[in-house]
Amino acid sequence: MDLITILAIPIIITTTWLFTANLSRSSHPNFTNQRICLLIAHPDDEAMFFSPTLLALTAPDLSNHVKILCLSNGNADGLGKVREKELVASAELLGLRSGKDVLVLDSSDFVDGMDTKWDPEKIAEILKSAFSGPSQSKKTGGNDAPKATIDVLMTFDRHGVSSHPNHISLYYGTKIWLNGLMKGKRGWRCPVELHTLASVSISRKYVSFLDAPMTMLLGFLSGIKASRSQNKDEGRRQALFVSDIWQWRQGQRAMTKAHKSQMRWFRWGWITFGRYMVVNDLKRELI
Repeated sequence: MDLITILAIPIIITTTWLFTANLSRSSHPNFTNQRICLLIAHPDDEAMFFSPTLLALTAPDLSNHVKILCLSNGNADGLGKVREKELVASAELLGLRSGKDVLVLDSSDFVDGMDTKWDPEKIAEILKSAFSGPSQSKKTGGNDAPKATIDVLMTFDRHGVSSHPNHISLYYGTKIWLNGLMKGKRGWRCPVELHTLASVSISRKYVSFLDAPMTMLLGFLSGIKASRSQNKDEGRRQALFVSDIWQWRQGQRAMTKAHKSQMRWFRWGWITFGRYMVVNDLKRELI
C-alpha cells in the first residue's frame, strides 16, 4: 500500500461520516415545535443509546421541548442518588433546556436488574398519570378526541437493544398506555406518535458510524417494500439520526463527564465503537 493510499483512507472515512450525518438530517420526519418525551429505564440509557437522537432534536432551530422520564434511578449498586444527579448533568450536555425537564422515579415497582421484569400495566399507569389529557381521566359519553400533554414518545423497541428486560418492559407498557388512550376513539388519530429505537445484531453494534450506510440502505429497501405492499404494518416511517464528529464527542462527554460512576472498562469500548453512540434509527409504531 503506497503512502498516498494510506493518507487518503482517513480522509475518505471522515468525509463519508460527515456526508452521512448531513444526509440523515433530511431522511427523518420533521420534528419541529414538538413536545417530546424520551422514556428510559436507567440513568445512562439516554447517553449510551439515544445521544444522537437527543442531540438532533434539541437543536434550537427546531424549537422542540424535550423531556426525559426515567423509571428507575439505577440503584442496583447503591448509587441511586448519585446516578440521578448524573442523569441531569448528562441531559444538559445532550441539549435539554434544564434539569427540570428530567424526572427520575425511585419506586419498588421498578427495581434495576437484568433478572427483573417490570409490570407493563404499572408502566402504563405511570404514563397515563403523567401524559394523558384532562378528559382522559373522566368518563365521557361522547366520542371525544383523545388528548395528551406530549406529541412524541420515544423508547426502546420490543427487543430492548441489549435484551435488558427493563428496556423491553418499557415498550410493552407504552403500547398498553397508548392503546388505552385510543380505546373507544374510532375515527380519531392517536395524539402521540410512538417511535422505538431499532435493535440490531451483535455484528452491527460495534462498527460505529460505518453502520450508517447500511441502516440507510435497509430503510430505503423497506420503503420500497412498503410501497408495494398492502400490509400497512410495513409502512412505518423511519427516523434516522447520525451524529457528526462533534456530536459523537459530545455523547461521549455525557458518559465520561456526567456518568462517572458508570465508566467501567467495558463502557470505554461501547462509547468508542458502539454504533448507538453515532447512529439511531427509530421506527414509528402503529397505534
